[in-house]
Amino acid sequence: MKAIVVEKFGAPEVMMLKEALDPVPSEGQVMVRVHAIGVNPVDCYIRSGLYSQPVHLPYTPGIDGAGVIEAIGAGVKHRKIGDRVYITWSVTGTYAEKVICTEAQVHPLPEGITFPQGAAIGVPYGAAFRALFQKAHALPGENLLVHGASGGVGIAAVQLARAAGLRVIATVGSDQGRQLALEAGAHAVIDHHEANHLAKIADLTCGAGLNVILEMLANVNLGDDFGALAVGGRVVVVGSRGRVEIDPRDAMGKEATIIGMTLFNATPNEQSSMNAAFIAGLENGTLRPVVSQELPLANAVRAHHEVMETHTLGKIVLVA
Repeated sequence: MKAIVVEKFGAPEVMMLKEALDPVPSEGQVMVRVHAIGVNPVDCYIRSGLYSQPVHLPYTPGIDGAGVIEAIGAGVKHRKIGDRVYITWSVTGTYAEKVICTEAQVHPLPEGITFPQGAAIGVPYGAAFRALFQKAHALPGENLLVHGASGGVGIAAVQLARAAGLRVIATVGSDQGRQLALEAGAHAVIDHHEANHLAKIADLTCGAGLNVILEMLANVNLGDDFGALAVGGRVVVVGSRGRVEIDPRDAMGKEATIIGMTLFNATPNEQSSMNAAFIAGLENGTLRPVVSQELPLANAVRAHHEVMETHTLGKIVLVA
């Protein structure tokens, strides 16, 4: 099989496409023939060597994917050869034609959901679900702002929140992004390029302010978020690309809570809970991953450049 291998940390160009032996599942594991692979910013952070989670070189990148189970190890009870599955985490890395996963790392891919869509579930929907429900404890009827709502995590957050009964306001940076956010279920959309765009929140919430903000770029937005919050509002930091300076008095006046989150900290029970919600949403149509670009596995370098250097709409996936 072919697989991407990283032998040293660095720029996207350190990723090399190599021939490798087909992996064999051990007890409790399955081998999946991968058809599509999700490309996430966290993949880039890990590859660069700047991520806090330890990674041992050499390694094959990738957390998300989708494909068909081709082999199973002893003790596997709930998956069988031929099952269509989406992957959330793996043993050997998903940037490959075949991957080893534990049984708990693969989940049924409902009919009507394509492999590229399946590869767009794990990290984006996981981050959005954890931020909304496991950290912010968002409730029906609350006002939510999703920064960067046209990206993979943003679209997931809009869909999940709308299905749960929240009033969803989205920020985007283009007309195409506006359309995507509205199609995902946003009640209102704001152009984040407009000066003082958060001043519109008062009108959009009838003066109540925001109960929850999902912050995708905290180093840019966090200092301004407090002014749009309701008293007791929560800001969940999903992403940041640098440091930020804030005035603690802004948080004090709103009795605001700033919550950091990472999907890596989700417990097995929390992961099981979120995937049960995803499967239900995929089956009933409230969740539909949006894939903006499909590239061959050999173009992993290009995919990493694009996911970090452009304003991606939806999800970039690799096809194997």
